[in-house]
This record gives sequence, structure tokens and C-alpha cells, in this order.
Amino acid sequence: MAQVSEVLEFEEYVRTRQDALLRSARRLVPDPVDAQDLLQTALARTYRRWEGIADKSLADAYLRRVMINTRTEWWRARKLEEVPTEQLPEASVEDGTEQRADRALLMDVMSVLAPKQRSVVVLRHWEQMSTDETAAALGMSAGTVKSTLHRALARLREELESRALEARDVERAESRRMVRREGPDQERGRHRCAA
Repeated sequence: MAQVSEVLEFEEYVRTRQDALLRSARRLVPDPVDAQDLLQTALARTYRRWEGIADKSLADAYLRRVMINTRTEWWRARKLEEVPTEQLPEASVEDGTEQRADRALLMDVMSVLAPKQRSVVVLRHWEQMSTDETAAALGMSAGTVKSTLHRALARLREELESRALEARDVERAESRRMVRREGPDQERGRHRCAA
């Protein structure tokens, strides 16, 4: 009978927390399908240990930790399969709104972080956990959380600045190409009109 009540309790937990947990998974991995896989894997692993979680109010923290560990395992396995390429794939924007574009850029930029750094950024800034809560969830000291967060944010700033410079260079090159296509006569005429 106790096992049946544990199953029902777990099912109720998943039913009520599913959306929030999926959002957490989505912040850890950029691909929506991978996020669903990550959550399902973490739920299956958590279910096996459900009876051992004495304080069910800590279930979210436990499950986040399982998702982070699972994502790290996946990252390590995929890292072995990576093949260098000269051209990066273009980032796609699903719906074209500025907010989605910013989110897509942020998720893409987050991919430059190591798993530990990404976990700290997600828990501190997206999940809005305190330094101590983040340290407890990740099994590290508060000082390590602070230094990891500092390095991660510096790396993110550096990556965003680099991408902004690249975008400006591309824009300038495109502008020069347009001027060459117009030819010198049209260019002089345009300057005369502007004067």
C-alpha cells in the first residue's frame, strides 16, 4: 500500500510541477526536444529514489540536480563526437520577434560556457536562487559559486562583444560591396544630392 501511495504522490508531483521543470530543462539545453528528453530522464532517475527523499519540498532542487548531472553526462559523451568545422551553423529564429531573437542569442551564447558555469548561471539568474541555494544544489561551496559565476559572466560578455564586432564587420563589408556595385558615377551623384 505504501508503494502505491508513493507512486500516486510522485504522479501528482509531476502533474503539478511539469511546466516549471520543463522550463528549467529548457534553460539547461537549448534544443526543445533535448530538454524534454532531459526532463524525462531526470524524472525516471528521480522516481527510483522518490522514497528516499524525506522532505518532498526539496524535490525540485533534487530534480534540478539530477537534470544538471544528466546534462553534464550527455555533454561529455557528445564532446567526444564533436567534429571541428570552418563554418558555424546559422542560428535560427523561430517566430521572428525581438524577444525570441534575444532569447535565441542568449541560449546560443550560453553554449560557450562549460557545463558547471552554465549550471551556475542558470540557477543564479534564471531560477533566481541565492548563492547558498545554488551551492547546495550543485554540491559546491558558496565561494566556488561566486567565482564560477564571475568567470562565466565575463566569458558571456566577451562572447557578446566578439559577436557584435563580427556583425559590424559583416555590415561594413556588405556596405562596401553595395558601393562597388553602384559604381563611382552613382556614388558621386548620391553625394551631390546629399550636399
